[in-house]
Amino acid sequence: MDVGFIGLGKMGSGMAANLLRAGHTVSVFNRTVSKTEPLVQLGARAHGHVQSVCNAEAVFTMLADDRAVESVVFGERGVLASLKRGATHISSSTVSVCLSERIGAAHEAAGQRYLAAPVFGRPDAAANRSLCAVVGGAPAVIEDCRPLFDAIASRTVVIGARPEAANLVKLSSNFLLDAVIESLAEAAGLITAGGVDPRLWLDLLTSTVFDVPVYKNFGRKIIECQSQPAGFATLLEQTKVHLTLAAADALRVPLPMAKLIRERAAAYP
Repeated sequence: MDVGFIGLGKMGSGMAANLLRAGHTVSVFNRTVSKTEPLVQLGARAHGHVQSVCNAEAVFTMLADDRAVESVVFGERGVLASLKRGATHISSSTVSVCLSERIGAAHEAAGQRYLAAPVFGRPDAAANRSLCAVVGGAPAVIEDCRPLFDAIASRTVVIGARPEAANLVKLSSNFLLDAVIESLAEAAGLITAGGVDPRLWLDLLTSTVFDVPVYKNFGRKIIECQSQPAGFATLLEQTKVHLTLAAADALRVPLPMAKLIRERAAAYP
């Protein structure tokens, strides 16, 4: 397929590279032009404006937050103004439910197609095609784009016909991850203060009741006081907590732990 890709951060660059390796024709745009160079070496075409990559069958956006996505989609010569009728915008960014709903409505009014396809996985997973893509949107559109998801992810989960449902799934999962990190940090602090070897404690924990990668990986970082590379920026994580709480407020679902995590994150910028 002829694909445009906007946003070549740690995640987007790996995804775009895998699209190229799968044989798709890829045009790329990134504000920092130097990030396009490795992809050009793989066969991508680099362009200097969003409009130039939208002359494609499908265009991915993989951007940092709502503000960036809103600017790229709704801005002058942005995705909405430039995408052909019948072409598909695939948003893999972690954005708010309300923005996803707004984007979907705008694309429908313009005769364009829209899928929300946030991904689960770290940058190394993006590079080696082991992401999980969670996709929401019209079934026929998802099937048309299946070769693209097969190129970037080892697993694709169709969550429903509403694109914003995929965004809600991603935000709820981010919230769970935040809760794991917070509880691990508190428990490790308690163990350390009590004079117990935290490494011994972590080995026991992750070889019995919590024998899962998230506890092993983040537990090790916490007890070794590793803050880099964390795989995310604190500001971005705070923003995602706000997005989760906004979705919860709209659905009238109380999330007291999410509020606690937001307060804790704000205390440690």
